[in-house]
Amino acid sequence: MPYAILSDIHGNLEAFTAVLNDISKRGVDSIWCLGDIVDYGPDPHECIELLRRQHYIAVPGNHDLAAVGLVDTADFVPDAVISNRWTAGQLLPSDIDFLRSLPPVIEEGDFTFVHGSPRDPIWEYLNSADRGRENLPFFKSPFCLFGHTHKPVVFSCREDNSCVTADFSEEADFSLEGGRLFLNPGSVGQPRDGDPRASYAVYDSETKTIRLFRVPYDIASTQAKMLKKKLPSGLIVRLSYGI
Repeated sequence: MPYAILSDIHGNLEAFTAVLNDISKRGVDSIWCLGDIVDYGPDPHECIELLRRQHYIAVPGNHDLAAVGLVDTADFVPDAVISNRWTAGQLLPSDIDFLRSLPPVIEEGDFTFVHGSPRDPIWEYLNSADRGRENLPFFKSPFCLFGHTHKPVVFSCREDNSCVTADFSEEADFSLEGGRLFLNPGSVGQPRDGDPRASYAVYDSETKTIRLFRVPYDIASTQAKMLKKKLPSGLIVRLSYGI
């Protein structure tokens, strides 16, 4: 059975809709969401509403919890503080209840789902193979799926608990045979790997493989809405470049 793995939608309805359309074309109807559904983008309520219409499981991200008052924005950069405050004002009571209800960690079969890391599910950036190695004692399953960095990556770990960055791209399926690993599907709504296209992955439980996909979307429409709603210009411009 195939499962779509996605993260960091960040209120970008155009990107999220394009990804869902691509997922549907591939015959996938189950979604694993790794957090940061809202903030930065212009459509936080609409993205929550659209996710809730899917067959999904989800964990929260730091921006989700900040928007509902469960974490402090003291460590956010100024643009993020502004957008998070704006986002909080757009959420309906049902949106707030939904985000507050999400568990920070989910264990499902061979997978552990977090936004940040097993050691710190909300805040830690798993941005190196060494940090992956440090996190191995903090979860029991073979595989950990995470988001937060907005960059697709796989850290593959050996029996001696050493971890390396593995090749993970659109070019080929990635096999889950051969040890523990960490996998980030990249960001739907705000990629930061130099590719502005939305990013997600599909896991095939029959072949035990994961494939990365990139999807173009109407960036200009998202930017126009952000401009109209007076969201920070830095957040608007970066969508064009995937940075």
